[in-house]
Amino acid sequence: MTGRGATEMTPAGGLARHVPVLLDEVIAAIAPEAGDRIIDATFGQGGYTRGFLAAAECHVLGIDRDPDAHGAAEHLSSEAGERFTFRAGRFSQLADIAAEVGFVPADAIAFDIGVSSVQLDTAERGFSFQADGPLDMRMAQEGEAAADVINSADEALLADIFYHYGEERGARRIAKRIVARRAAAPFERTGDLASLIADVLGRRPDGKHPATRAFQGLRIFINRELDELVDGLGAAEQILKPGGRLAIVSFHSLEDRIVKRFFDDRSGRSAATSRHAPQLTGPVPTFRLATRGVRKPSDAETRRNPRARSARLRSAIRTDAPARPVDRASVLPAFEVSAARGRGA
Repeated sequence: MTGRGATEMTPAGGLARHVPVLLDEVIAAIAPEAGDRIIDATFGQGGYTRGFLAAAECHVLGIDRDPDAHGAAEHLSSEAGERFTFRAGRFSQLADIAAEVGFVPADAIAFDIGVSSVQLDTAERGFSFQADGPLDMRMAQEGEAAADVINSADEALLADIFYHYGEERGARRIAKRIVARRAAAPFERTGDLASLIADVLGRRPDGKHPATRAFQGLRIFINRELDELVDGLGAAEQILKPGGRLAIVSFHSLEDRIVKRFFDDRSGRSAATSRHAPQLTGPVPTFRLATRGVRKPSDAETRRNPRARSARLRSAIRTDAPARPVDRASVLPAFEVSAARGRGA
């Protein structure tokens, strides 16, 4: 499981500050300028926001659905004053929140997708298999918890969650064992579930904990993270001004593929399948790619923060073409499109 950055410690062992991954690269992609209205759509502990505020006399709107982010936001508000505004919310509410606080059109938007190191390192949040805690995983701390799904979903759904969202090849074996065990005693703790998965799969050759993929898949399912990402991308296109910058850091291959498909579609790169094929006429591009491919953490950064090793940064610049609805089938994996239809989404 990956985390959005590292939490540095003071010599006495207290929390000092949260350092997000690819910080310099994200600041370069966002390119803050005096007077800019920048949205940090995944505020967390405020690492990117602090970087933007330090880079230029800009104004930043921080958004996060995690109630634990409120404390960091209040602290930063006391330092930055009117240059910083915080609102609780989800990606899917991005456009409405930005309009409410006067950040439309926005000059730049940054997303840092996934669970943060602070969330991982807080056992009571139930995200991590490395520290025993309640089997929760809810980013907004409301709604259905991971324990509810593990103890009530049928075997087929559990297998789909682990396989599709976690890309876990042993999904069916894990699901079968969970259903058999919960008949005797429900799962309530992360350590209990992680121990069962480790017993089913055995030690991984790459040295990672056997529960890594299954926990990741369960977290993505619980928080509907793929749907939220697509909604956030569509909202960003709606509110960015021509020339506005969009930077997205992801950690999971499913998330990165969604971002890539969106940028390919919006930049016109998906119109032709080969450089030898005739160029097809399609919608006017709403974005142009800022760089080809992805930016990855340096070796030095991954040595400082091993959780950064899977981080990927993609960025693009808004054109003056009108925003258009996102074709979810063109960016979401097929299994998620089917799941969304089943939910009535």
